[in-house]
Amino acid sequence: MDLTFKIIALAIYFLAMLGIGLYAFRKTSDGDEYILGGRQLHPFTAALSAGASDMSGWLLMGLPGALYISGLVESWIAVGLTVGAALNWWLVAPRLRQYTAIANNSLTVPSFFGNRLHDRTRVLRIAAGVVILVFFTFYVSSGMVAGGVFFESMFGGSYLTGMLLVAGITILYTMFGGFLGATYTDVVQGMIMLVSLAAVPIAAMLAVGGPGAMWESIQQVNADFTSMTGGATAIGVISSLAWGLGYFGQPHIIVRFMALRSSRDAKYGLVVGIGWMILCVVGAIFTAMAGLAYFQQHQDAVLTNENGESVFLDLAQILFHPLIAGLLLAAVLAAIMSTLSSQLVVSSSALVEDILEGVNIRMGAGAKLWAGRLGVLAVSLLAVILALNPKNSILDLVSFAWAGFGAAFGPIVLLSLFWRRMTTAGAFVGMVAGALTAFWWGGGFQTIRGIRQVVPFDEAANLFNGEHLYEIVPGFLICLVLAVLVSLITPKPPVAVTEEFDEMVASLKDGVVPAHRLAPSTAAATGAASSGKGSHAAR
Repeated sequence: MDLTFKIIALAIYFLAMLGIGLYAFRKTSDGDEYILGGRQLHPFTAALSAGASDMSGWLLMGLPGALYISGLVESWIAVGLTVGAALNWWLVAPRLRQYTAIANNSLTVPSFFGNRLHDRTRVLRIAAGVVILVFFTFYVSSGMVAGGVFFESMFGGSYLTGMLLVAGITILYTMFGGFLGATYTDVVQGMIMLVSLAAVPIAAMLAVGGPGAMWESIQQVNADFTSMTGGATAIGVISSLAWGLGYFGQPHIIVRFMALRSSRDAKYGLVVGIGWMILCVVGAIFTAMAGLAYFQQHQDAVLTNENGESVFLDLAQILFHPLIAGLLLAAVLAAIMSTLSSQLVVSSSALVEDILEGVNIRMGAGAKLWAGRLGVLAVSLLAVILALNPKNSILDLVSFAWAGFGAAFGPIVLLSLFWRRMTTAGAFVGMVAGALTAFWWGGGFQTIRGIRQVVPFDEAANLFNGEHLYEIVPGFLICLVLAVLVSLITPKPPVAVTEEFDEMVASLKDGVVPAHRLAPSTAAATGAASSGKGSHAAR
């Protein structure tokens, strides 16, 4: 009977996701809308979509698992992420929204780099596209691992079956939903994640006798659990806080900034997005704490996954009626799938818009659509191969990909938006050096072979008495320093580049893109809105 209720709940969510995808499909009429939603995204939608596509399976499984095993010392990651996300909305969102429209209506992060610097060789755009495909392969793999763990806990089936089912459905969903499908799905799942991360820890706390009894049980298992410094080292804290640096370079997050109606919407998005994030992170922390207390008091109850990443799933099944538990668990799966969808859309865009066009392969609308679909399939197949090893930690895979994007793109995004002197050569050298540093320092080759290690395989760890410094730190710094130095020793960018930079800065006050910089379709929409039909930017 329990399994029947779970199947019913799962079917409800699959139908809901397909319905959202169909709705998005009917609203998408051209390639620009498929990639970026026509730049008409409401800030509430953008904020929840950015949050859900950022967190998803990691927030519900990876973070509670890390906290369950190691204690609150792991919450330094959450602190770093919250601060990083807030700075991302405050510093990057308004400028990126304006600049991508001014710089030849750039639809992807790599195309923005190329258009921002007037790179006629397209080398920068191609290199950025390759970075996206490489690191998103690991990122997508983390979601598939989460899907396999989910099915093990929910149905008691095999990890491989669950992982392949998640992969297959996500590939199909992504092919017709596009950017809007991923975005609308993220909004629904963002709300459900918030409700779930409140319901499960509250129910678990009540089951163990309230907050006081919960604290007592936690102390019996791990006396240092509640300490933010117990067992912590300076390198460990720095590495955890450094997660916040990654936000500036995550393509699937900052693309939501590019799709906003206006740069002025960033303030609204900041309040909504960070408020949602704080509540969800607090819920994840209390899920781990209440879970630790529950399993200490109920010795007969056993976690499905020994690394703790199934604590949310197991508590939901133990504490709720099977139908309600099924709804909560199906929400986890849908959140995982929506994140995968967002990442696959960005990967497809990088392949078609940046790599293929960068090497002068021109395609019609129909051919471009199919090339994008094949790109989704190729990235998915590589991710499936990595996900075949169920021992790959979700947090390990996410941290590796997160560091790669943060190190390669983060400094380039910030310099593009705040420094007019950056050159193409500086951006290229910095980006490649940052990506390679993160890949090498983080043990990328071992990850490919399925033997990911806690410490890097190089000798750099010896600088810190054998302790691992998170790869985003050296990668980010090397990218930043080289991008600045190479830019300073190479010729200044063309006058047209600095003029566009100045236009971007001047346009931030009212959030209106100069008419001569608008793409024809965008200009028509803005013109219609100014006659009373509702563009936020025109008001």
